Amino acid sequence: MLPEGADLPSAKASLAEHLDVRADRATSGTTTFYDTFDGRLHAAGLTLRHSGTELVLLDRETGATLASAAAPAAKRLFDRDLPEALRARLAPEMEMRALLPVAKVRTHRLPLAVLNGDAKTVVRLELTTADNGTRGRVTATAVRGYEAEIERVRATLAETLALPEATVPLVDEAIAAAGGDPAGTSSKLALTLDPDEPASLAAATVFGRLLEVIDLNLPGTLDDVDSEFLHDLRVAIRRTRSLQRQFKGVYPERLQHFRDEFKRLQAVTGDLRDLDVYLLDFPELRDSLPEKMRADLDPLRDVLEQRRVKALTATRRALRAQRTGDALAEWNEFVTSRRPSDRTVSDLASHRITRVYRKMVKMGRAIDDDSPAYDLHELRKVGKELRYLLEFFASLYPPEIVKPFVKTLKGLQDQLGRFQDREVQANALRDLAPAVKGHPFTLMAMGVLIERFMQEEIAARAEFADRFAVFASKAQRDVVKEHFG
Repeated sequence: MLPEGADLPSAKASLAEHLDVRADRATSGTTTFYDTFDGRLHAAGLTLRHSGTELVLLDRETGATLASAAAPAAKRLFDRDLPEALRARLAPEMEMRALLPVAKVRTHRLPLAVLNGDAKTVVRLELTTADNGTRGRVTATAVRGYEAEIERVRATLAETLALPEATVPLVDEAIAAAGGDPAGTSSKLALTLDPDEPASLAAATVFGRLLEVIDLNLPGTLDDVDSEFLHDLRVAIRRTRSLQRQFKGVYPERLQHFRDEFKRLQAVTGDLRDLDVYLLDFPELRDSLPEKMRADLDPLRDVLEQRRVKALTATRRALRAQRTGDALAEWNEFVTSRRPSDRTVSDLASHRITRVYRKMVKMGRAIDDDSPAYDLHELRKVGKELRYLLEFFASLYPPEIVKPFVKTLKGLQDQLGRFQDREVQANALRDLAPAVKGHPFTLMAMGVLIERFMQEEIAARAEFADRFAVFASKAQRDVVKEHFG
């Protein structure tokens, strides 16, 4: 870090007293930093900045350049918008999320070359100052063949000039200065509850956090920034509905009104989410076809995109409606104004976890090879209830008990999910067939996919007995009885 208030000329003069330096041309410009809404690049130890006409990917810890490419600045970047040099490195981290500007800083940079006795460059320095009040900094980079020289330069910076190490990247300082969180905005619950707290107060804490997640993701949903905003919003709504069902004894009055409102919110966002999923999966579906058939599927994508435009309009209308705003505000007031209940959250959570687990065991034991698909779908729904309970109240139980329990449940849920997803996907393609009836080759490609989905549905169904046996084993039942009974 440069001294407080140091500008480029004073910093250069200070360095020149102890190092033989040659300055290049100073430049000024706006640096824009990008990350996803939930801070995926930050979590991966990466920084992406745009300066001048170039996107530069940096290692957060060392500041080393990992990749760079010419690119214009943008308000939003998906992986498909990135130059190839950056796409391969960033796409696995971003997935379906968009990169958004998280900080914009007016910076001033001065490159310096540190010279040896032969006037050869042995270390490159870069002085950077910014107009947003953050402290300037100096970055040192070794030149190949002169790696030992950088230690001498570092000693000069740290010991002779007593410059403190920059432990926080400039992007973090810039985001914090603007009132943001460098780690991004999380939609996770991450709650720690007191087991002896009244159940009504603990439930209000969980409901409050879920409302916060809804509020955080609503603007991005309305602006159609990326599909994950709607996904996280819907998960928070679904979790709220689940907890309403599980804790209905805590809120006997007017609860049905709010349950109806959240059910409506789930319904009005459903079509848009379904179409998002279809479009997100489309490249994989296309690539799963024989190469000669892949282009035949493109008319289906056009139909999906047209329907998504209509679904987005309907979703925006419903979420912007006065009814939705009033329902969320009234629900917040309702849960925060409840009187403390006599029952503790630990007692009620354990009771509900045990009841729902036993219900799943009973339902699963009744399923055999002749059971209709409906029975497996209903079991999956109850499994979600149990999963949410374990997520809501994980802090009340030892992690060495909860984590294996969740893992076993997740194995069963994944199997049930594949079974249902393949059935839903096959039915969806059948329903979409009339929309592409003028494209016979598209219909043939869809038929190939439907047949594949049906085969995968059969395979997932065949896994059920083994997955359920682990979930309903005596060892798992004993764990539930001992720790949640």
